[in-house]
Amino acid sequence: MMSNTYIYILVAAIVSTIIRVLPVTVFRKNIKNRFVRSFLYYVPFVTLAVMTFPAIIDATQSKISGILALVCGTLAAWFNMSLFKVACICCAVVFIAEFFV
Repeated sequence: MMSNTYIYILVAAIVSTIIRVLPVTVFRKNIKNRFVRSFLYYVPFVTLAVMTFPAIIDATQSKISGILALVCGTLAAWFNMSLFKVACICCAVVFIAEFFV
């Protein structure tokens, strides 16, 4: 009999395959509905945000420094700074905040 680990891997493989194959087989024509197109356009961004934001806050020793870096990075990105500058600002904010928190 298979152990639970192999069952979990098998279920994950099946679900992952279904998620990748189903859209290709169901949607053969171009999608013309504006709502569906905009929904599909934003799915990668939302997925990335959902995975990234908790990691930003939990990656530091204190949650306060992570939140401060998130706020400062968001403001820097809002003012059209490059990704490198935003990353440097966030690192500096965490480095300084860890001294005081």
